Amino acid sequence: MITLYHCHAARSFRPLWMLEEMGLAYELKMLPFPPRVLAREYLALNPLGTIPLMIDGETRMTESSGICHYLGTRHGPTALIVGEGEAAYGAFLNWMYFSDATLTFPQTLVLRYTQLEPEERRNPQVATDYAKWFLGRLRAVEAATAKAETLCADRFTAADIVIGYALRLAENIGLARDFGPNVAAYWQRLQARDGYIRAVAAETLAGEQQKVARRV
Repeated sequence: MITLYHCHAARSFRPLWMLEEMGLAYELKMLPFPPRVLAREYLALNPLGTIPLMIDGETRMTESSGICHYLGTRHGPTALIVGEGEAAYGAFLNWMYFSDATLTFPQTLVLRYTQLEPEERRNPQVATDYAKWFLGRLRAVEAATAKAETLCADRFTAADIVIGYALRLAENIGLARDFGPNVAAYWQRLQARDGYIRAVAAETLAGEQQKVARRV
């Protein structure tokens, strides 16, 4: 049984969505955010105190996009993974890495300096600067979705999952209002997928059953 440690709407949503798209059995363990502060016992499992943590037998992973790639290859085959023999293989890998290193990183600073830091440490200038960084990098997604329903390989893949989470985070921190028209339409398509809907329902139900409050 695959075990996934997750906080509501955090980047651990990427592997949760992947699990639902693949129809794999899993156990979802909800944690309060940030777990390194509010669930210190979790540090015994993951010394970083970050989420996600995915456990699959002897395998332990903490990088959300990497977990998606792992699930698709270890528990595939699945059309969610673009194989090395396909023309879009390079583009697929680029989106997988782009998702966190380029898109999610600046958003974490917006979130930190608008919501997570104590009032006296919040910094509107930092938040504004990194919001502009994120929106500037989002131009790549705007261009890619100008004439295509998905990012690569002419089908929905794990690349859409990992980039889709970055769009969900943007919506949660108030940046979606600045999406270009192509990104906005793409984000609506992603939210309409059955796998996405099931993943949202799964985190909501698990949070209620495990009595873990949603983060604001």
